[in-house]
Amino acid sequence: MEELQGELNPATVTQILARWRGGDRGALETLIPHVYDQLHRMARRSLSKERQGHTLSPTALVHEAYLKLVGADGELEDRAHFYAVAARIMRQVLVDHAKARRAEKRGGGAHVRPLEDAEKIVAQQDETLLELDESLVRLRTLNRRAAETIELFYFGGLSYVEMAVALGVSDSTVERDLKFAKAWLFRELKREL
Repeated sequence: MEELQGELNPATVTQILARWRGGDRGALETLIPHVYDQLHRMARRSLSKERQGHTLSPTALVHEAYLKLVGADGELEDRAHFYAVAARIMRQVLVDHAKARRAEKRGGGAHVRPLEDAEKIVAQQDETLLELDESLVRLRTLNRRAAETIELFYFGGLSYVEMAVALGVSDSTVERDLKFAKAWLFRELKREL
């Protein structure tokens, strides 16, 4: 399969992750410079789907995701798993950010906001992200690969080819999984409205 531009080959990534699982905490630091550009593209694409004026920058999103990766238990198996976990972590950072904004709106940081209409739109977008997150959790129990595909696409911003490489499947499998995931999520989110 095609290798992502500027990145280590899959076998090398797997070897580095094996060192990390074996207790070498510096292994992730060895890997990050080789995957940073791809993580930054994932963050940039993910944030491009968020509301205007989002307070997180792509760099901040990558750094928050990195901190969570470093704190993880070292269970990353290979490149596909690494990117799936990175996309999931980025999604969780965005969801946590939306939850914090919702809590602030409900009195956590009470102060006067003159732009009520704009605030309502932002709150609706945050609620949509939270509903999407809950639906993705349900989808994961039904079809794990479809959930990972939608995470890599929506939150990771990967292309079909990049998703196929990351998941170790064909482009047509990615297309089928993505079509299924989108239809399932549309039905679920429509039901919640």
